[in-house]
Amino acid sequence: MWGTWFGGSGAQKRKDAPKKAILDLRQQLDMLQKREKHLENQMAEQEKIAKVNVSTNKTAARTALKRKKAHEHSLEQTSAQISMLENQIYSIESANINQETLLAMKNASKAMKDIHGNLTIDKVDDIMEGLGEQRALAEEIGNAIANGPQAGEPIDESELEDEISRLEQENLDEKMTNTGMTVPQLPTGLNGELTGRVATKPMHEEEDEEEELRKLQAEMAM
Repeated sequence: MWGTWFGGSGAQKRKDAPKKAILDLRQQLDMLQKREKHLENQMAEQEKIAKVNVSTNKTAARTALKRKKAHEHSLEQTSAQISMLENQIYSIESANINQETLLAMKNASKAMKDIHGNLTIDKVDDIMEGLGEQRALAEEIGNAIANGPQAGEPIDESELEDEISRLEQENLDEKMTNTGMTVPQLPTGLNGELTGRVATKPMHEEEDEEEELRKLQAEMAM
């Protein structure tokens, strides 16, 4: 009794009932098919006896044909029973398959409910929103670390400008030396730009000026 109430042996019996019914029907079907074969053999035998005696012993031939008719009637009944049993077996198998399929679907539905639990669309949206916020926070932290202050003292921008001006002057001196011209030092502004214009003279003009200066000094000495 307790097993029936709590789905024990009673539930197992209900589950096994279709299988037992199909098994019983198949056993009966096997017996009827054997009977069908036997009746067919009997009809063939009586047909043979009637043919042998149709010319010499009509009474025996008539008796054989009567037996054949009786066997034929039994064969018709047996064939009908076989057809009925086959239909019943097919119906029970289909119903059992349907039941097993529905049971499997029911178990699958329960499993999905257990998996989802109290999970709802709103909760999923909240979780996804929280994940998005954490990803954005991680991105901001990574950028802050990558772009943070470098180690060491801060660089003086004016010193950089002086270095740039010096390099520019050196490049200009080198170029003018290669062309045979002398280049005076160029004054620079706060941003390293030229603040004045310095005209450069060819080297032979400077030599002429020095020669004129020496002549004037000699004349004054006289």
